[in-house]
Amino acid sequence: MSNLQPVKGNSKDQPGLRYPTNGKTIYHRPLNRSKVSELSGASFAYLFSEMVGYASKKIESIQDLEKRLNVQGHPIGLKLLDLLLYREPPRSQTRPLNIITLLHFIKINVWQHLFGRAADGLEKSSDPSKPDEYMIIDNEPLVNRYISVPKDMSQLNCAAYVAGIIEGVCDGSAFPARVTAHSVGKQEEGEMWPGRTVFLVKFAPEVMEREGYLGKG
Repeated sequence: MSNLQPVKGNSKDQPGLRYPTNGKTIYHRPLNRSKVSELSGASFAYLFSEMVGYASKKIESIQDLEKRLNVQGHPIGLKLLDLLLYREPPRSQTRPLNIITLLHFIKINVWQHLFGRAADGLEKSSDPSKPDEYMIIDNEPLVNRYISVPKDMSQLNCAAYVAGIIEGVCDGSAFPARVTAHSVGKQEEGEMWPGRTVFLVKFAPEVMEREGYLGKG
């Protein structure tokens, strides 16, 4: 911490506030920096556990808590979309133009930026009556790794926060959708992926209508 010093001026106005001696803060970093890891796992675990604790105050059901986590993640997705597109080469700085391109962008680019790897799977609903539903699969969501869920809230999936990020990316790309997180791993001895989570992406009717027109063209 030798490069930090107290702020000059009245210490009563800014108690304990310190700046780097070179005058540069996080806002001076270039947006196109390619460093992979900017936050330690321990720091993320602490911050996210505090977010879950804050969201769990005065809730009436597990669905309320998951909704709050979803809402917290949504603006992150909106901003992350712009950041990732900005970092793309000039020739590929275009927003996804169809559902499949968008979902592959989320599965690979978004997951790589957030978690250092691609998502484990991408599937379309096998139900012919639900052509608007797609599934992004993560065998071990990072956000659930350090969360201890009480027995009376066993249905809680804190990956609802990541679902909010996905929803933000979809909305920012003009593909409005409702995204929810569902635990599908079996809590049994010997189960390889007990925390396996499916992010169900359900696109709005206008998206499917537009997709149909594009398919005809």
